Amino acid sequence: MGMSAELLPEFDLEMASARRTLERIPEDKLAWKPHEKSMTLGRLAGHIAELPGMGVSVMKEDALDFANRPAGEVARKPTVAESRGQVLELFDKNTAALRAGIAGASDEHWSKNWKLSVGEKKFYDGPRMGAMRRMVMSHMIHHRAQLGVYLRLNGVPVPSVYGPSADEGR
Repeated sequence: MGMSAELLPEFDLEMASARRTLERIPEDKLAWKPHEKSMTLGRLAGHIAELPGMGVSVMKEDALDFANRPAGEVARKPTVAESRGQVLELFDKNTAALRAGIAGASDEHWSKNWKLSVGEKKFYDGPRMGAMRRMVMSHMIHHRAQLGVYLRLNGVPVPSVYGPSADEGR
């Protein structure tokens, strides 16, 4: 079994869990945040929706440097959810594109190096599979859990992810 075939079942489960969590965002609380240093609920949901798009970059490019954009390319503004539908549409589009990229990748492609940086500051420099797991999958799992806390603090039932939540699946 190749690396893509091995990763896809995990990818599908994690994306389904992320989508179930995004489906619960309360549209009347998008500006809410638990602390002054925290992202708003709308920004956090937007970030989760964006992350599979970063995975597309991992699959298509050899590096992502946030400091060096091609000439004429305008800096992308971070997504802040304006509605649940907007976030789910972006998440679904990015997830489908990433899934296709994963499914079509050879083991040789997975073994190639990938780098994430801001100018000279490196955040990741290693095998593409490591980038996918750490910079995309684990990153999404982290923020999905964070969104679960936001939901809990706003009285929204938290979906089951790896087993029953306090709200469902008992």
